Amino acid sequence: MPTYEYQCTTCNYQFEEFQKITDKPLKKCPKCGNNLKRLISPGAGFIFKGTGFYITDYKRKNNSTDKENESKSNKQT
Repeated sequence: MPTYEYQCTTCNYQFEEFQKITDKPLKKCPKCGNNLKRLISPGAGFIFKGTGFYITDYKRKNNSTDKENESKSNKQT
């Protein structure tokens, strides 16, 4: 379920509300009872937890470490 942010036009009270996409926007402020406006928020980015993702498993973490390992193997031969 998406999280929507609201702000009261009178008292400037801001809060978040979990609502279904099909739910109608809230109209009354829970503090003062006046009108609300729904704010546009940037939302959340992707969170990669666990294994199985390119970014967590296969992406090279540090190029300098790879170059050091490569130069060490070349010196040994």
